[in-house]
Amino acid sequence: MLYLASSSPRRAELLTQIGVEFTTLKVDVDETPLPGEQIADLVIRLSRQKALTGRQQLSGLQADDLILAADTLIHLDGRMLGKPDSYSDCCSMLQQLSGRRHQVLTAIALIDAAGKVRDRCSHNEITFKPLSAQEIERYCHSGEPMDKAGAYAIQGKAAIFIRQLEGSYSSVMGLPLFDTAELLQQAGYKLSQV
Repeated sequence: MLYLASSSPRRAELLTQIGVEFTTLKVDVDETPLPGEQIADLVIRLSRQKALTGRQQLSGLQADDLILAADTLIHLDGRMLGKPDSYSDCCSMLQQLSGRRHQVLTAIALIDAAGKVRDRCSHNEITFKPLSAQEIERYCHSGEPMDKAGAYAIQGKAAIFIRQLEGSYSSVMGLPLFDTAELLQQAGYKLSQV
């Protein structure tokens, strides 16, 4: 049995896309960075913590049970951009990203019933076109960006903002499928699509 320690519909959609059957677990972890913590270290720590929290919620794990978790963060000029907490925060984030290049880091962690943790971090580069104030306002009013790191969804309306992507599209969506498939196979999970 595979458990997805995430309530993200995008992550669920991506796992389903590659034929993975799973049960969803809702997990809640403190995402506050530690003092001096680098963004790559933070995103890996958060994905591991989510997987461990999911494992703690389950009792009577079978030997072949696995718990998968992920976390995505945006990195711009040495700063982390998380999810916007207001309309004005959303507009501010998009103004910062306008016409600029930024990094999207998505880490995944897979823990087995014995407690062995495997993890990966996918680094991606996104370049936005310059955005007008009207584009930013319309997009923020749509509501789409309010629960997204960096205040945008590559798979949604913001796709027209993205001039260039270097890396993994699915990783920017929230779950790097190449890395996920490799970790699952390393842990003995048989993918039906391959």
